[in-house]
This record gives sequence, C-alpha cells and structure tokens, in this order.
Amino acid sequence: MKRYLPAGATLLLFFLLSPCLSAAASTGMKSWLEKEFPRLLELYQDFHAHPELSFHEEKTAARLAAEWEQAGYQVTTRVGGFGVVAVLKNGPGHTLLLRTETDGLPVTEQTGLPFASTVTARDDGGKEVGVMHACGHDIHMTSLVGTARLLAQLTNQWHGTLVLIAQPAEERGGGAKAMLADGLFTRFPRPDYCLALHDSADAPAGRITYAKGYSSANADSVDITVRGIGGHGAYPHKTKDPVLLAAQIVVALQTIVSRETRPGEAVVVTVGTIHGGTKNNIIPDEVKLQLTVRTYGDESRQQTLEAIKRIVRGCALTAGIPEDLLPVVKPGADYTPSLYNDPQLTERVMGVLIAQFGAANVTTKEPGTGAEDFSRYGRTDEKIPICMFNVGAINPEIYAAAKKAGTALPSLHSSRWAPDAEPTLKTGITALTAAALDLLGK
Repeated sequence: MKRYLPAGATLLLFFLLSPCLSAAASTGMKSWLEKEFPRLLELYQDFHAHPELSFHEEKTAARLAAEWEQAGYQVTTRVGGFGVVAVLKNGPGHTLLLRTETDGLPVTEQTGLPFASTVTARDDGGKEVGVMHACGHDIHMTSLVGTARLLAQLTNQWHGTLVLIAQPAEERGGGAKAMLADGLFTRFPRPDYCLALHDSADAPAGRITYAKGYSSANADSVDITVRGIGGHGAYPHKTKDPVLLAAQIVVALQTIVSRETRPGEAVVVTVGTIHGGTKNNIIPDEVKLQLTVRTYGDESRQQTLEAIKRIVRGCALTAGIPEDLLPVVKPGADYTPSLYNDPQLTERVMGVLIAQFGAANVTTKEPGTGAEDFSRYGRTDEKIPICMFNVGAINPEIYAAAKKAGTALPSLHSSRWAPDAEPTLKTGITALTAAALDLLGK
C-alpha cells in the first residue's frame, strides 16, 4: 500500500534534505569545535613551542602523520623530504586537496607567551639561530588537523576523496616543488581543486580576506658581482672603483619601476645586501649585491629580469670596466612563482564562506608582494584550480585600538607575532570544513 505525504510536507522534506550546508550542519560544526577545542589548542601550543627550520621538519611531520592516522586517514610520510600525504576515500566523486606548511623561521621569539619557542638550531650555513613560527604555520597545521578530524566525522555529508598534505620548506620556496617532483599528483589521487588558508596580520580574528586572480607575487632572487680594479683609496684614478659602480647600479635599478614599468603595475626591485671592501683606504676588486625582485605576470617578470642585466652591464661600460671584468649577474637559489587564485573556484568558495560568516566578515584584499609556493600546485600541466584565502589573526579589540590610534602592529615574520589563537583557529577550521563540504557535497 502506497503512502503519500501532503504537498506541504513534501516541500518541507525537500528543504530538510537539501545538500546545502544547513543550519544543523553549521550548529554541528560549532558544537564539535567547542568540545574538541581544548585538545586542538594544546596541539597548537605544542607546534608553536617546537618549530623546525625548512627541510628539517622531521618531528613536526611525525606529529601530523600520527594525528591524521588517528583520524582514519591513509598516511604516507617522506614525500619530497619531510612532506606528509594523508588520503581519505569516501566513495565516488571529486578529489579535494587541502594543504598546510610545516616549517618555522630563523627568528628568536620575543612574544612573552608562556608557550613561546626557546628552540635554537644551526642553519644550513652552520650559524646558530633562534627558531619560531613567526608566519603562522602552527595555526595552519592545527586548522588542518581540526578540519581533517571534523570531515572524518561527517562522511555522511560528502563523497569523493580528501587529500591532505603537510608541505615542508615553504619559507625557502622549495617544498611544493619537491613534493610535486616526488609524485604528489601521480602517486596519490590527483585533485580537482586545491585549497589552503593563511593567517593574516592585517585583519582581526573572525574576518576572512581574499584576492581573486593574483594574490601573491613572483619572487626572484638575483646575485650580482660587481668587479673592478682595486688599489689605494688615495689614488682612485689608478683604479676602477666597484664600490662607486655598485652605488650607481643600486640607484639605476630603481628606474625599472619608475620608467620601464607601466604605471599601476606592481614591480619591486630591492637590493637587500651589499658587501665589499676590507679597509677604509683600500678600493676593493669586487662588491657583491643581493636582490629580491617581485612581479605578478610571467611577461612582467621576464622583462624586469632582463632589464636588471641590461642596466648592470650599461653602468659598468659607462664606468670604463673592460669586457673581461663586466659584472656577473645570476639568478639566486630561490624562486617562487606568483599565486593565481582561480576566479571561478574563488567565487564559489567565497560564496560558501559569506553564507557561513556573513558578507561583512568576508572581504576582498589587494594582491600582496609576498611569496607563497602554494602557487605551484596550480602551475602543473594539469592546470588544477587553486585558491588560498586569509584568516584574520589579530585580537579584534587590539586591532580596533591600533587602527584608531594609527599605530603599527607586529607583522608576519616579526619576533613579536602572536596570533589570537582561539578565534583564528575556529574560523580557519570552520572555513576549510564548509568549503570542503560544498566542493565534495552530495
């Protein structure tokens, strides 16, 4: 015997079973977070107190692997160095990759937090340095652990495959490249989308900011050796002074931005170090410069790098430097490509986050000239859509007071950077989970 529901009841049932992120699902996430947050906060504080330098993240990777295994994921370690890949398959559907970075910075912490890092280590040059999570990677790791555990509890709300990665060496720009070279997209399920978050020192906790399209810049390092003919400082006419030539080059390089770049297009050419000479009355044989160069598009990048070579050579010829002593210009070891947030994916994810947090708490931002090697996951032959958004990490009251007074707050990479952990983590976990449930929704 067939039974029929009244028309109104059928419509109500349709909305109750709708695949959108329901009020019940949002309430469930909030309830889970309140219950589990003490353990997540403890995990965050442990990550913060025990940072490791780029390419040395062995213990951090082991902790993340254990957390994800405990949550029911299939875990593989030592992918591209100390990278970790965790996979959870939940039937047919799309594949979503969520990424965190794991490395700390060579910064001695001065936050005064009770769980502040006191770690010291030797860098690759053998120098002993303090180590600190001064860029929020501890926030990112804890957010992804919380998201992983929450999504493992909500398998009736989504289908497809989750791929979580803990990427080493983001601060050195080499971790994403190493994981891709070690078969990230061939040994493991290839994603249809890649998502990540980053904490922000420019927004209050609870706020999400994003840029559609370019979000961060190409970052190139350039090393220049300016050569000359040394001699006595009292007889400069008998020398070819590389110190004076280096000074002229530093100034001339700025014309790339002011006179060779289209107005409104962002290009940065910064000379970060200049070294030469041994004594005040000796003109040396050479001076070394180290540059960082920031651009967005590939064409702009190539134009700027070529202009550096041309200007350096031109300055040297003008100074009368012989051909066999012209400056040597070579790329540095680190290159990170610009991060381009896929517009369609970004609009979709931000629509979900606006529904979750409200339009006032999800706002656009200007592209930054920092670097982020998450960009590489969208630059393979597969052209996978990627999106990274920012989660505000400043105590809202402190943020409001500083803005009113016009005072500057500690930035990322500062020895005094201390995120407001609880609201930042809760926002990050909720945002990643909501986005995942939409992209993998039934």
